Amino acid sequence: MAAYGKCYDPSGARFRVPTFPWKFAPDGYATRRQLRARGLRPGGQPVAAQVMRHHRGRRGGVQVAYLYRIDLAKPVRPMTSRRCGALALAMLAPHLPQVPGRLRLLPADLARHVPAVRLPRHRFFRQPPFHEGKLTHG
Repeated sequence: MAAYGKCYDPSGARFRVPTFPWKFAPDGYATRRQLRARGLRPGGQPVAAQVMRHHRGRRGGVQVAYLYRIDLAKPVRPMTSRRCGALALAMLAPHLPQVPGRLRLLPADLARHVPAVRLPRHRFFRQPPFHEGKLTHG
């Protein structure tokens, strides 16, 4: 019961934001992931509350999840064709050969989080030679 009391601060006097124990948040609040599952996003609103639990493996000893008000959340923006194309290029970038003197589109530490894509072995994916300003595949 002592852990419950340390994580319970509905007025926000101790943690500057209303704090509730894990799984005891009042109705009307949701995490980012829960908002996304409902097709919503925070939409620029500040953090309304937080849920907290003690966690021995964490450095501070607690694990925190921020909560947003559901009634102030906005719908998720639709995916445009430009954003879809940019995402496709970003996912393809780690699988293309490195061009000397040109930076990669994604840093190496982010590239490992991109799902693996099997590309066909085609000569276009090697660095093509340039002759007289024209691209040749030979």
